[in-house]
Amino acid sequence: MRRLEGKVAVITGGATGIGRAAAKRFIEEGAFVFIFGRRQTALDAAVADLGPHARAVRGSVSDEADLDRLYAAVKTERGALDIVFANAGAGSQLALGKITGEHIDETFDTNVKGTIFTVQKALPLMRAGGSIILTGSSAGATGAPGMSAYSASKAAVRNLARTWAEDLKGTGIRVNVLSPGATATELAKEALGEEGQKVFAAMTPLQRMADPAEIGAAAAFLASPDSSFMTASELAVDGGLAQL
Repeated sequence: MRRLEGKVAVITGGATGIGRAAAKRFIEEGAFVFIFGRRQTALDAAVADLGPHARAVRGSVSDEADLDRLYAAVKTERGALDIVFANAGAGSQLALGKITGEHIDETFDTNVKGTIFTVQKALPLMRAGGSIILTGSSAGATGAPGMSAYSASKAAVRNLARTWAEDLKGTGIRVNVLSPGATATELAKEALGEEGQKVFAAMTPLQRMADPAEIGAAAAFLASPDSSFMTASELAVDGGLAQL
């Protein structure tokens, strides 16, 4: 029996990187997955790769109307929801002294406001025993030069899980944070270049960056009954980066 047999999942930021790797793993485990993202070409490519158990909806987590369309599609096509992986995120480097209101708004609109409404709008569709997974980051627990807004937003995500575990008492719905370290997504490899990847690998006790599939496997664990006694927790899948 596959661990997610018959389950319905939503993954935001699901067209590429960690989200796409998680979608692939969820489907292999038996789930039907709705992937949500902003770029139609990336969504189309992902669905072509993932196959008939994936459905794409285009939109931004920072736009409530887009999220309403996502959950309307879930309700129409599947009726209910078991797993929400609030994975969409944004972040860029800007040092203290140069931070702008626009920079803060862009980061928090996606990482905090987007996470809140992704989850809140899903709740009416969620069945008892459901799993909510929030993407955090090793940056939420450590300092990183120039990453004030991003790091603060991920620290906020960590606290959302703690607060929501209290709010969801009696519903049978669990909420946990999955916090990756440096992960070799296509976007990260392009942004860092070969030398940048070596720098991040050297910072990690395992001396390498994560493969997105490794993060997807951890997400599948949090989505599955194997983590049935976990809520309000943070699962660090960072090669030890933020643990030492």
